Amino acid sequence: MRKIITQFCNFIFGKHKNNTLPRRWILAVDMLIVIFAYIVASLMRSIDRFPISSLSVNWKLTWLLPSFYLVSFLISRTYDGMLRYSGFNDIRKIFSSCTVTLAVLVLSKFFFLKVYPPIATHYYPGFILMVYHYLITLVLMIIMRFTIRRLYNEVYKNTGDKMNTLIYGAGDGGMMLQRTLSQDKTSKFRIRAYIDDDPKRVGSQINTIKIYSPKTALTPEFIEKYDIDVMIIAIPSLPEQRKKEIIEQGLALNLIVKSIPAFDKWVDGKINAHQIQDIKIEDLLGRKPIILGKCNVIREIKDKVVLVTGAAGSIGSEICRQVMHYNPTKLVMLDQAESPMYDFQFEMNNDPDFKNLHERMAFVVTNVKDPLRMREVFEEYHPQVIFHAAAYKHVPFMEENAYEAVFVNVFGTKLVADLAMEYDVEKFVMISTDKAVNPTNVMGATKRIAEIYTQSRQSKTKFITTRFGNVLGSNGSVVPLFRKQIEKGGPITVTDKRITRYFMTIPEACSLVLEAGSIGEGGDIFVFDMGEKVKIWDLAEKMRKLAHRPDIEIIETGLRPGEKLYEEVLANEENTIKTDNEKIMHAIVRKYEASDVDAMFVKLHETLETCDPMKIVAQMKVIVPEFKSNNSIFSQLDK
Repeated sequence: MRKIITQFCNFIFGKHKNNTLPRRWILAVDMLIVIFAYIVASLMRSIDRFPISSLSVNWKLTWLLPSFYLVSFLISRTYDGMLRYSGFNDIRKIFSSCTVTLAVLVLSKFFFLKVYPPIATHYYPGFILMVYHYLITLVLMIIMRFTIRRLYNEVYKNTGDKMNTLIYGAGDGGMMLQRTLSQDKTSKFRIRAYIDDDPKRVGSQINTIKIYSPKTALTPEFIEKYDIDVMIIAIPSLPEQRKKEIIEQGLALNLIVKSIPAFDKWVDGKINAHQIQDIKIEDLLGRKPIILGKCNVIREIKDKVVLVTGAAGSIGSEICRQVMHYNPTKLVMLDQAESPMYDFQFEMNNDPDFKNLHERMAFVVTNVKDPLRMREVFEEYHPQVIFHAAAYKHVPFMEENAYEAVFVNVFGTKLVADLAMEYDVEKFVMISTDKAVNPTNVMGATKRIAEIYTQSRQSKTKFITTRFGNVLGSNGSVVPLFRKQIEKGGPITVTDKRITRYFMTIPEACSLVLEAGSIGEGGDIFVFDMGEKVKIWDLAEKMRKLAHRPDIEIIETGLRPGEKLYEEVLANEENTIKTDNEKIMHAIVRKYEASDVDAMFVKLHETLETCDPMKIVAQMKVIVPEFKSNNSIFSQLDK
């Protein structure tokens, strides 16, 4: 049977461009339906006559009704729609056209009955016959379109490799998704069932597809019975914790889990099949997204010149994107990495959100430790707000390159901060890290020293420090590393099964940086609510599940030099006080006199000139007594 249907469809569609039936064919079929409907209506009208032989059709009138309907179809263009995508709009157009035609026929017959009765009597069918004909024509035209659509879908869309799919959510999102997938010829999803948490919906159907409860559908027996491959979560407003639970249920059943975006991401109120998203590791952390107000940030950035150092990095680039939405007079993006900067410039210049704003953007390639070039930048642009994100951040690498870590992270920050004071910058926001708290590595200690320097400055410039933990997906972070290891077939390497970290997304971290910068009054160190700690081993397990690679091994490799088992956001002696934003806390930290800090920096610079890592680290420990290195090379300095 399927072979016969396929041959029929190939005959109908196959000879035509893009498998599209010519419009003249559709119009011809519609007119045949009109004529056929007249014959059926005539027989129905006379069916109560006896004997049966008295049933008749007045063939002299067959020209009138088709003529009226043809004119109406040509005017309303009912034949324009592609039959494979027939839907509500096509039904509405057919209904309007047929109804108008019936009205014209009835009114014109009434007119001739009053003006010249012979025309109405000899050339017009009876009123009941016209109504019968109207109803039959309307029904047959609609049936024809949906039959062709069904045949087309059966033959052309259900061939090839299709993935049996569950749609989680039988509301508006689920129905819209099903409609989109049914109309998309390239879709690889075959919808087998809906799942919904609402017991009132369970047992009913949407377009002949049954709705099940999670207890029924999310079971090994159901998945095996219907050979389910994919589950798409189609509830855009689903709470994060519930979404996490559903994802984990799907992954436990070895399903590919996907989701649709929020309603505000849809195009013209519709969802595109290409918008179906893979589940990200962020979705499995169960963190509520941080949503901030914009009033404070607008006040600080709008119509001002903003400088972002480290602009090509993960944090710096996202700060730049967000800053541009607050309409600065000029955004100066500075970084020493030429290739990443080139890529970032291309991205910003081609971002539709920043169309016609190119004159507000400036891209500068230089190093924050170059005094001549940095002074030239300040002289040319006179920034009013600075976000200082330039820094070396890789812990093991900086253990081997203490000189560069101090030169960039400490003296690079000092140079930018000194220029900020000299050029009367309004605010200087430094991006720090939780590794600066009770540091156990060179990188963390350099960031703490940079904090001490900026916090000790007293001038017109307000110095603000922001601390946060790991950022998901940032360059060099554990998530891209695990992803690469999975792509290569493993193993996934975790330094210690006990190790934990705080995580937040890049947009969240940068939003908090902007907000903290707007509320800071100078000398502030702000720490962010990072949520719950995440075990890195569990993170690796989740990523392995997302990739559907249970065969990949996770192994321990041992802590690297300078690496902590866990991170802190506050030192032991420190406390916090609340701010107006519940996600941002003000840290109460030890104060330093500027003269004392300057003296320590002179000694650190003198030590730096020796290029001796042991002497450099020893001097760092003088400035940061809580710096206890767990690197076997530097730990002997603690004795």
